[in-house]
Amino acid sequence: MTFKATSEPIDVAKVRNLSKLEGEALAKKKARDRELNAIIRGEDDRILLVIGPCSSDNEAAVLEYAKRLSALQEEVKDRIFMVMRVYTAKPRTNGDGYKGLIHQPNAKAAPSLINGIKAVRNLHYRVITETGMTTADEMLYPENLPLVDDLISYMAVGARSVEDQQHRFVASGADVATGLKNPTSGNLNVMFNGIYAAQNKQSFLFAGKEVETSGNPLAHAILRGGLDEYGKNIPNYYYDNLLDTIDQYEKMGLENPFIIIDTNHDNSGKQYLEQVRIVRQTLINRDWNEKIKKIVRGFMIESYLEDGRQNEPEVFGKSITDPCLGWDNTVRLVKEIYTTLSKNEK
Repeated sequence: MTFKATSEPIDVAKVRNLSKLEGEALAKKKARDRELNAIIRGEDDRILLVIGPCSSDNEAAVLEYAKRLSALQEEVKDRIFMVMRVYTAKPRTNGDGYKGLIHQPNAKAAPSLINGIKAVRNLHYRVITETGMTTADEMLYPENLPLVDDLISYMAVGARSVEDQQHRFVASGADVATGLKNPTSGNLNVMFNGIYAAQNKQSFLFAGKEVETSGNPLAHAILRGGLDEYGKNIPNYYYDNLLDTIDQYEKMGLENPFIIIDTNHDNSGKQYLEQVRIVRQTLINRDWNEKIKKIVRGFMIESYLEDGRQNEPEVFGKSITDPCLGWDNTVRLVKEIYTTLSKNEK
């Protein structure tokens, strides 16, 4: 094997003492986590928004976004619960491109994963302690989960990872709500097999030890669309798609059926402004069918300070990965969701 060590072994216990939550901040996080988990279990009927930048490429911009989002959350808290996307590792289709904060704590500098670990913990910590928001991240590298699992409140298993056994088994031991996306092919059976594996006990080797998990009852579905063999988008947020997904939940007898619609990626064809229309259509579908209303209760929205994307980190708060809704469009969308929910309950 031709692996060359470029650092000393990482001391997980020492890392977890960096940017460690304590006191009031820890208590507030635990309280918000209880609210989030109640939403997944169906004990709280608020809509969940997992919302924020495609990638957390700039600490100052992410914190500015978090401060604005915290104020917006306060305005809509009786009907909407928001967890902020602080995505620090990005899957790349061919291995090239910006791979996230954990690889490059400075998007304009060379990779440095050891410094990246510090930057990741510090960013999650600052969002929580400075704004009161709690955070979501993608589990791209399962072996890295112990480095951040005390800080995050929501975890996603991405479309390229959902069929991987290690991701599924590690998700089964996670103590946070975990969304599993359908794969890039759009195959729902793959996603549901992943949810089943994550909800059940598993035994496997992890971090050099044999481990056993208790299963994660908060593992659930994220519909993100797919691509056919010709590269054409196959959205899966339509009315019939939702009924088919609910039917599969019922057939498999999974715990806590819960569906999040990823409004970007292959549902929007990465046309970021389409996210608004997709949310509107889903809210209409919820009104038409009680099953959909009961189970489809979340949206994943890619949003940042500025609309669109850029190739290089030149404009403050503009994505360097997938295009995002800018702040003004985000506020309008969140308030529209709130108004629609308010009208529908009268």
